[in-house]
Amino acid sequence: MRNVPDLRDSAPWKKRYHAETILWGRQAHNNPKRGLVCTNRDGIYQLYAWDIPANRLTRLTDQPAGVVRGKISSHGEWIYFLQDEGGNEIGHFVRVPFEGGPAQDLTPGLSPYSSFNIHESRDGSTLGFTIPGPGGFSVYTMQDMGELTPLILLERASFGPLFSANSALALVSSTDHSKTLDTHLIVLETGTRQVLAELWDGEGTSISGAIFSPLDGDARIAASSNVTGYPRPFLWDPHSGDRRFLPLENIPGDVQPWDWSYDGRYILLNQIHHARSRLYRYDLENDTLKRLDHPEGVLGNWYGADYLPEGEILTTFQDPSTPSRLVTLDGASGEIRRVLLTGERVPSGRSWKSVTFESENGDAIQAWLALPEGDGPFPTILHTHGGPTTVQTAAFSPEAQAFLDHGFAFMSINFHGSTTFGREFEHSIRGNLGELEVRDMAAAYHWLVGNGFARPEAVFLTGASYGGYLTLLALGKRPELWAGGMGVVAIADWFLMYEDSADTLKGIQRAFFGGTPEETPEAHSKSSPITYAENYRAPLLVIQGSNDSRCPSRQMERFERKLKSLGKSIEVHWFDAGHGALSQAEQIEHTALKLKFAHRVLG
Repeated sequence: MRNVPDLRDSAPWKKRYHAETILWGRQAHNNPKRGLVCTNRDGIYQLYAWDIPANRLTRLTDQPAGVVRGKISSHGEWIYFLQDEGGNEIGHFVRVPFEGGPAQDLTPGLSPYSSFNIHESRDGSTLGFTIPGPGGFSVYTMQDMGELTPLILLERASFGPLFSANSALALVSSTDHSKTLDTHLIVLETGTRQVLAELWDGEGTSISGAIFSPLDGDARIAASSNVTGYPRPFLWDPHSGDRRFLPLENIPGDVQPWDWSYDGRYILLNQIHHARSRLYRYDLENDTLKRLDHPEGVLGNWYGADYLPEGEILTTFQDPSTPSRLVTLDGASGEIRRVLLTGERVPSGRSWKSVTFESENGDAIQAWLALPEGDGPFPTILHTHGGPTTVQTAAFSPEAQAFLDHGFAFMSINFHGSTTFGREFEHSIRGNLGELEVRDMAAAYHWLVGNGFARPEAVFLTGASYGGYLTLLALGKRPELWAGGMGVVAIADWFLMYEDSADTLKGIQRAFFGGTPEETPEAHSKSSPITYAENYRAPLLVIQGSNDSRCPSRQMERFERKLKSLGKSIEVHWFDAGHGALSQAEQIEHTALKLKFAHRVLG
């Protein structure tokens, strides 16, 4: 381990941050010459028009805090995104021409809102939005920049609408039936706004990944249901009600549809099991399944993958040592055919290994472990991912490699609540956030120490968003274990969190706890890190966005005052953006803060 962190501009860890990362790329459905790409090639993630024949990018957005979400219209004339204030994810949907130009507000009559749901029909005739507000989740349609037409109002968190190929039908995913995060499907006639059909498999089940057939007049929907314990794909006709599950023998884990081929013959399926993914192609004409032989790594980490008209598959690819790049796969074999967009090579990094250990409640927990050069035990970083309903895969992580460069071991765990380990595992945290997750973290500590990987007095916690929340919570609930914690855009107080967060996040919080803070005060108090402030022993570094609407600033300010009044060690670094830093320079600054903090604590 280096005695002091290497902060030179030439340090390998900084070079990894400066490398261009292609977050995602999409092609206009009806215009193969135009696409949209999100990349940080100019130092911060922005949206770029992609001239596909020339393979040339032209920057379209200049948001100070960056942009990571956007859509290209079906014919490639327009780019849609949420224009917010300083990265707070609250604003209005706008469109800009593919060639560039001023943004046009799509909803000038509405108050600013937090939403990521904007979709255009494949024929380009209809736009759809879901916009949350105090009255619920309003689903709208719009044609030719005309008036917003209300489609349906739903009480709880809802998403969509997606449209059938001819835009006659609209599909909405909603949590109204479950009153949790589990979704069911609602299909409406776009013109009449009448509900045609609904599909739900009962309490505790969720239907996800729904996409319409690309064929005009074909109303079939491919989706997945976890009624058997893991999401499994099916086809459903909302007109007739017919549904059949695709026969997938001997394929464990979650399987979700990612796209239909243009001719409607094939469905691209993504299997992810114990945080490892694999693509399959299902042939609907012959009812056969083929495993695609793509390289080991992480595919489609943001938007999945799309079929191209000629049958290739457009997606991103990355691994622990390689930043995300835009590639095409052979539609029949899965081999990489073309590397379309990529950055320069980065310094080599340490590989990640999948390991499993037993949690304190007896369940098996999967994790990724990377070790620095030399012999252990090492000072160690224990990382928890955000979400919580996501999964940590073996993706490119400049931060992990930075700590490995400096002699730290690095482990990232897929704690209770993570996806791809079954419905029971994912749902186990509901109503009692943090309890099982902290026990998983404590078990990880003892496994690392017991196997000679970690120095018992030198294990640090880190994570962002929900991972930042778990960092703060574990420091208070199991204070005897940790040398320190580094929480990023973290949750400290679920009560103030609910008061200040956007309507979308309020709906998600109610779903996790089974009610509002007023309705479930004991659960909210038990799960709030501020409840355990007096227990803190280890120093804490917090890196928080001043414009964050997901983890608002007031709850962290209160937490900081509480710890300082108790004489606890806390440093809070505020940055001028929203839920996470999107610029390379800011990410480097934050990693430098963490490296200096960990070295200082270790003396």
